[in-house]
Amino acid sequence: MALRQIVKFGEDILRKKSRPVTNFDERLWTLLDDMAETMKKAEGAGLAAVQVGVLRRVVVIDVRDEHGLIELVNPEIVSTEGTQCGGEGCLSAPNVWEEVERPNVVTVKAQDRNGNEFTITGSALLARAFCHEIDHLDGILFTDHVKAELPKR
Repeated sequence: MALRQIVKFGEDILRKKSRPVTNFDERLWTLLDDMAETMKKAEGAGLAAVQVGVLRRVVVIDVRDEHGLIELVNPEIVSTEGTQCGGEGCLSAPNVWEEVERPNVVTVKAQDRNGNEFTITGSALLARAFCHEIDHLDGILFTDHVKAELPKR
């Protein structure tokens, strides 16, 4: 395993759409392992492959709950419920925190590192992490969700 360099806001790659994973091989496994190590070292709750310069639909998440480390390959959100609003940050934008509204419960369909399909549901922080990291795969940043303040009258 190796630490990877985290791409910062302002770099063009963060706005690109990631491509699906088709090969479930040692190269993918190394990427997943490196991403998990990089996320842990940076004290983050999630990391998308694009954030380490790889345009593939791969995400790792660990919100330090009963799920532990979650690896999502080719994830897609299949359902959402409710809403929550809270502070959100990003490893690609150190020291930037904004209030973002997200669904409170999110169900994701994905594949594991071997290509097996599974479904996982998360609420609260895990739901937020699912949305945040899957957005990265489509070139969407959390700051895109920040509602501009209305001008005062």
